[in-house]
Amino acid sequence: MSEPHIVYFSSVSGNTARFVDKLGIPAERIPLRARDPQLEVTEPFVLITPTYGGGSRARAVPKQVIRFLNNPDNRALLRGVITSGNTNFGEAFCCAGPIIAAKCGVPELYRFELLGTTGDVERVRTGLTEFFIDAPTIRVGADK
Repeated sequence: MSEPHIVYFSSVSGNTARFVDKLGIPAERIPLRARDPQLEVTEPFVLITPTYGGGSRARAVPKQVIRFLNNPDNRALLRGVITSGNTNFGEAFCCAGPIIAAKCGVPELYRFELLGTTGDVERVRTGLTEFFIDAPTIRVGADK
């Protein structure tokens, strides 16, 4: 692998979309509505997704992300996951990340709160570049 590629899901609030835009890395968005054509990827990618469920692990992974990853061709190209969340949810903060990582057998690379900070953007941008050069040995962020 050499060029970073991102697939992301963002709700109507657009927090994840704004974070991804700041990265300046090629990205494709998982559709918000079920009636929209499903995204099918053709190259290895890292998934960036928010955590849903208001603290409930049972509903932490957005349904749109589950649907996307239920496509075996998409799932086969997943290389890692980055998750946003809200620290108000305590232990459930960013819990979609470890759930996806465990189910798909990929590393959880990074966690950030809500829109992420400038530091989060820099760490993820740098880390993804390194990850796609050296994958699967380099993890994106130190602070998870």
